[in-house]
Amino acid sequence: MAEGTAVKGAGILPSQAIRALIESGEIGSPHPGLTEQVQPASLDLRLGPLAYRVRASFLPGPGRKVAERIDELAMHEIDLRRGAVLETGCVYIVPLQERLALNGRIAGMANPKSSTGRLNVFTRLIVDEAGAFDMVPAGYQGPLYAEIAPNAFPILVREGARLNQLRLRRGSPNVGDRALEKLHEEVGLLGDEAAAQIRRGLVFTVDLQATEGAPVGYRAKSHTGVIDLDRIGHYDPRDFWEALPGSRRGDLVLDPDEFYILASRESVRIPPAYAAEMIPYDTQIGEFRVHYAGFFDPGFGWKAERAGTRAVLEVRSHEVPFVLEHGQAVGRLVYERLAAEPDQLYGAGIGSSYHSQGLTLSKHFRSWNGA
Repeated sequence: MAEGTAVKGAGILPSQAIRALIESGEIGSPHPGLTEQVQPASLDLRLGPLAYRVRASFLPGPGRKVAERIDELAMHEIDLRRGAVLETGCVYIVPLQERLALNGRIAGMANPKSSTGRLNVFTRLIVDEAGAFDMVPAGYQGPLYAEIAPNAFPILVREGARLNQLRLRRGSPNVGDRALEKLHEEVGLLGDEAAAQIRRGLVFTVDLQATEGAPVGYRAKSHTGVIDLDRIGHYDPRDFWEALPGSRRGDLVLDPDEFYILASRESVRIPPAYAAEMIPYDTQIGEFRVHYAGFFDPGFGWKAERAGTRAVLEVRSHEVPFVLEHGQAVGRLVYERLAAEPDQLYGAGIGSSYHSQGLTLSKHFRSWNGA
């Protein structure tokens, strides 16, 4: 088995271990280019040639295949080979190009890619017999499917588009608070900040303090045009977003069911032998959700000058208006160990889109000043 010649031990599998699984056939695809999808601690997943508009989201449940549920719930079939528009307010299921034949020690977890989340495209992984989204049980053998629900803008997608990514792990990689405190003392997890709030992970807060007239965030407009996911740096952000100026009080009222792009006050650093996942701070602090794409690769913000990189927050309010204040805790970074340091790190060297980001929209938009 390739696992025996690659990385051993517990943790998130790094890039070289993912390639070994591809070589062994535990990750497979009838389409070429599988190794080109490998990221420092994850694998990009590609859409297949067909999508199915379904009446409702679903989980197959024990003993049932996703394909069976598609047959029951599909309204029509969509050909993605030449590209097709996925409309807001609709749910689609797309069989992916990859499939798995994992050994019994390796499990997986998926999440949307950063650009997917910043467009408010709700994307989740489904596998056969699943009782939960985005989870791949240890030893899973079978196909993979993406559930896609555009919430802000209609999107034009084609076969091969990469909307979500898969992490593979062996054992339990979570880092407890004591170990996280020690890691912060040794390497610094928050750029130049001296102190860190560590409570069930690294707490981060929202930045709503405007500087020199710059916006504190962006709010998605309604009834916009289509965004072609293959067009990078193409769209004028003013056609899709409203810039939000800072207030004298340093707060922002979140309107129900509106989508916002904000930024963390802290600068984040992910050491080479670790990855992190952004999760809600506390479901009781307010009626809003922070993050759709919450995975931070090894090397994110990892710079010699310890400057770090701010996290972009994808925020959606629910039910009632909610006042968000500058410096309010909105999430936690839960750090996870890798089984070994990856042979490539997140950053400019591998063409990572957001390695030096501030308050940044998805890569499909030009900068606000038109550059």
